[in-house]
Amino acid sequence: MPKGQEYDAIIIGAGMSGMAAAIRLAMYDKKVCLLEKHIISGGLNSYYARGKRKMDVGLHALTNFATKNERRKPLTKLLKQLRIPYDELELYEQTESTISFPDKTIRFNNDIDLFKSEVARLFPKEVEGFHQLLDKIENFNEVALDNETVMAKDVVKQYIKNEELLEMIFCPLLIYGSAWENDMDFSQFVIMFKSIYLEGFGRTRGGVRKIIDLLLKRMEEVGVEIIFRNGVSEILTEGERIIGVRTTRGQTLKSPLILSCAGYPETLGLTDLPSNSQEHNQDQSKDQGYPLPRVGRMSFTETMITLNKSPRDLGLDKTIIFHNERDHYCYQRPGELIDPKSAVLCFPNNFSEDDYQEGILRVTMMANYDLWKALDKEDYSLQKEYVLNEAKRVLKIYMPELKESDITFSDVFTPLTVEKFTGHWGGCVYGSPDKSRDGKTPFEGLYLCGTDQGFLGIIGSMLSGISMANLYGLMAQ
Repeated sequence: MPKGQEYDAIIIGAGMSGMAAAIRLAMYDKKVCLLEKHIISGGLNSYYARGKRKMDVGLHALTNFATKNERRKPLTKLLKQLRIPYDELELYEQTESTISFPDKTIRFNNDIDLFKSEVARLFPKEVEGFHQLLDKIENFNEVALDNETVMAKDVVKQYIKNEELLEMIFCPLLIYGSAWENDMDFSQFVIMFKSIYLEGFGRTRGGVRKIIDLLLKRMEEVGVEIIFRNGVSEILTEGERIIGVRTTRGQTLKSPLILSCAGYPETLGLTDLPSNSQEHNQDQSKDQGYPLPRVGRMSFTETMITLNKSPRDLGLDKTIIFHNERDHYCYQRPGELIDPKSAVLCFPNNFSEDDYQEGILRVTMMANYDLWKALDKEDYSLQKEYVLNEAKRVLKIYMPELKESDITFSDVFTPLTVEKFTGHWGGCVYGSPDKSRDGKTPFEGLYLCGTDQGFLGIIGSMLSGISMANLYGLMAQ
């Protein structure tokens, strides 16, 4: 093997989990190299520029809201682990969000009592079961690495008998984190339930750039070597053990420990496992006795619109609206380019404080990667216009006063955009449905962090990076 530079740990990808893992390891004097193939960090939660505007992608809102004095919450735990002062986040609370179905709307905020009162108002026969479900959730250890995979709807149906209420409860949790279609693992259900309903939404001043900047600053302080525009072309192995990586610049870097936030199938695709390709992994299969993880099917379009006024000026004061036009909630890859009957509407102006200079509207819809991939260049542009028009149609349901003259800018990204800037096969946003809860892969020294390790959301992703760094980089020494 060619001689290469040596590190205590190499991190693949400067997503939220990768940055958190790098910081945690470097805090304890580990020599850490973080490789990122793009020019900015953040992974699925980053931003891009159009003219003078910098538009957030991925981050609608920060889940797991916590006040400064709530010591045991996930947010305050991770800040302590990374030694980032709470006040530097400049965190704002949501005002109020809704789950909107054809004949019922549930309101919720960062106080679970509102959700409880809405269940009592709309589904009085389900009050006892809902409270029992809350007890189950509050006493369940969702982050235990040895939890078995149990599908969430099988558990929740033991407590919630009304199908509409069950679908409404699941709606935000699925579209904010599930790699499965129409269901999710119960541990992940509990993670999402606690993060959205029991803790709630917040937003940092300046959006996702605030979080990225804080992590970059902390990496610099602890001495992480981060290299942009330099990804990993190959993970080098000797037998069943990793020994380093070869970068896209042709460098050989050695390390006994690699943490990857690139995704489960994508990470194995960098190794020498046979037939390990995107096409091969569309279905679960086995090579040499190791089950190859499936490629996730859930991808999305997102429409960004800016206004010359705030949403409140148009009579809309909600923070997030989970919109569904069917009697049931259909969380699956649509048979068409997008599912226009379901969307998440996010209004970043509508938190406890508004530091934006213009109104911002974001509309997310489920999308079919394969159909987008098959379009030629001309059709691709035409279909983005179709997505924009569908986004406007849904917005006008809640903002009937919205006029074309109010709009100052619009843009649409698609599953192909997700694939290009994250490297996730199939443009999947929430990774593979086959998670590795303990982060292990078939290679000694190679571990996963982030979505495919099983923790969800920005806070969950960072906690994943910290947990895997602690387990395999610090406790193992």
